Amino acid sequence: PRKEPQPLVIPRSAAEEQRLRLERLMRNPEKTVPIPEKLNEWAPRPPPEFVRDVMGSSAGAGSGEFHVYRHLRRREYQRQDFMDAMAEKQRLDEEFQKKLERNKMIAEEQTAKRRRKRQKLKEKKLQAKKNKLEQKKQEKEPDQPQERVSSEDDEEDDSKEEEEKGDDAEEPSFVMGR
Repeated sequence: PRKEPQPLVIPRSAAEEQRLRLERLMRNPEKTVPIPEKLNEWAPRPPPEFVRDVMGSSAGAGSGEFHVYRHLRRREYQRQDFMDAMAEKQRLDEEFQKKLERNKMIAEEQTAKRRRKRQKLKEKKLQAKKNKLEQKKQEKEPDQPQERVSSEDDEEDDSKEEEEKGDDAEEPSFVMGR
């Protein structure tokens, strides 16, 4: 299998350049793709611990001293700007983390509130179903006194009767607003 030479295509835009790169990668999918590692952020050189050539304040400084001073001043300003930027970045990160925590707590409170509401509706529905079954029992056997059965037995009876009864769309199973 001899490879045919690829025609030279000069990309006219960034999108076309990206498309050409992808096509080149997809020609041989088994070949590993080099993924560059994230470069470390630039950090200025730390200030020297010991300065050997301290500039004097005498009037007779040479003509080259200004350039040395300018370079040192520029480097110091760069270092200070870097430290300010890092402090700002750290402050923004802390604010973001606090905001995430606050949002998480608010969401958790809302979830708990909705969970309580659902539970309440579920209990109302169950209570309405129990009342309905008691009424039916009283209608069937009005001469016998009702005995209170444990709630677990009621739940088992409810599920059995519901399976036997089927669909009763005419009668509401619970009433809202009580």
